[in-house]
Amino acid sequence: MKKTVPKDIPSVNKVIIDIKKDSKIHESYLKKIVQDEIELYRRKIKNGELNKTSAALLDEIKYKVLARTSHNLVNVINGTGIVLHTGFGRAPFNSKNLKKIAKKMEGYVNLEFNLNDGKRGDRQEHVRAILSSVCESESSLVVNNNAAAVMLAINGIAKGGEVIVSRGELVEIGGLFRIPDIIHASGAILKEVGTTNRTHSKDYINAINKNTKLILTVHTSNYIVKGFTKSVRLAELVSMGDNYNLPVMVDWGSGSLLKNISKNTSLDIPINQLMKDKPDIVTFSGDKLIGGPQSGIIVGKGKIIKALQKNTLYRPFRPDKLTIGLLEDTLRSYRSTSFTKDNLSLNMLNTSRKTLKKRGEKVIMLIQKNIIRDLDISLVPSLVEAGSGSLPEENIKSMALIFNPKFIKCSMLARKLRLGEIPVVGFIKENRFYIDLKAILPSQLMKLSQAINSI
Repeated sequence: MKKTVPKDIPSVNKVIIDIKKDSKIHESYLKKIVQDEIELYRRKIKNGELNKTSAALLDEIKYKVLARTSHNLVNVINGTGIVLHTGFGRAPFNSKNLKKIAKKMEGYVNLEFNLNDGKRGDRQEHVRAILSSVCESESSLVVNNNAAAVMLAINGIAKGGEVIVSRGELVEIGGLFRIPDIIHASGAILKEVGTTNRTHSKDYINAINKNTKLILTVHTSNYIVKGFTKSVRLAELVSMGDNYNLPVMVDWGSGSLLKNISKNTSLDIPINQLMKDKPDIVTFSGDKLIGGPQSGIIVGKGKIIKALQKNTLYRPFRPDKLTIGLLEDTLRSYRSTSFTKDNLSLNMLNTSRKTLKKRGEKVIMLIQKNIIRDLDISLVPSLVEAGSGSLPEENIKSMALIFNPKFIKCSMLARKLRLGEIPVVGFIKENRFYIDLKAILPSQLMKLSQAINSI
C-alpha cells in the first residue's frame, strides 16, 4: 500500500459535517477535538508512520473523535466485590429511586422556600426531623462530605484553640486526607496524647489546659489495632468533658443506622446507640453504610448545630437539592430495625453466597461454550470487604467468576472488559482474572454475559 500523504487527510469541515449527522456535540468543542486528531495524523505522516487510504483515515478520525466526545460518566459493572467502592461512587443507587427523585425534582423545588408562610425556608428542614429522629439527636446538619463535616465542626468549636486526639486515632482517610491536616486547616491546633496502641484517661486529663477547646475521638474505620492496646470509652470522655466544661466530638466515619443486617453480617455501632453516651457532636458519611448520596452528616446538640449553620464555612459546604432529595429518600427506606430492598448497599452486603452462586450459574449458562472453554471460566467461593473504610475486619462471603485464559493475557482481558460497550471492572490475583458477584446487580447479569461474549 502506498504511503499516506498530507492530501489524504480529510479537512476539519469534512469530519465535522460527517459527525454532526449523528451527534449533537457543541461545535466549538467538536472543532477543537477534530483539529487535535488531524494534527496527530499529520505528525505520523511526516514521520512516515502511516499507510492508510483517505476513506480509512476519515473513518478512523471520526471513530476517535466520537470516542473522545462521548459521555465520560457511564454505568459500570462492578466486579471487584467491593460494594462501597470509592472509585465507583460508593453507595450504588436504585434506578427506580432515581426516576422517582427525577420526577420530584423536575422544574423548580421548594429547596429554601416555606410553602406554609411563603417566606424563605431552610434546606436542612427537608431532612432534619427524620435524621434527628433516626439518630436520636437534638438536631442535625448535612454538608457535602464527611471531611467537610469534620472541618466545619472543628472550625466552629475549636478555631484558635487546641484539639486533643489520641495518637492511635490520627488516621488517613484516603486520598492523603489526614485528620491532623484537617484539624490544621480548620484553624485549630492538634494536641496528640497517648501512644499509637495505648491511650489512658490520664493522658487526656494531663493535656487539658486553658487553650483546650475540644476533645475529639476518631473511629479508625480503615484499620484495626490489635494486641497490647488501650483506649478510653466514649462515656468516659463525655464525663471528662463535663468535668472540664469541654465539648466532646466523635468522627464516626462510615456511620450506620442499624446494628446488623443479617445474622451473618454485623454493622458498626449505630449512631443512635452512640448518642446514648451523649457526645456533643457526631460526624459520619451519608454515602457509605447508610447508602445515600455523597454527604457528610453532623448530629448532636441543637445549640452547637445552630452555631455551625451560621459559620462562614457552612455555605461552601452545604448540600445541593439533589443531595437533599436523595438523602431524604434513603432515610425513608429505614425502619426501626430494618431497611427496604431499595437500599442497594445493605441489600448487596446482605446477599447470601447461595444466592450469588445461583446468579453465577445463570451468567455461565448465558456465556458461549467456546468462550467458556478458551477463557477457562468457572465459579468459585470468595471473600470480600465492604470498602471505603467500612467494616475493615468483616470478611463477607461471596462468589466469583474466575478466568484462566489460554490465548490472551489476564491484563489484556481486563483491559478489553473495561473498554467494552458495557464496561466491566474485575481484578487480577495470582495470574488469574476474577469478576466477583457481590457488587453486581441482578439486573446486570445479562449485560455481564453479553460483555464476556463480546471478547
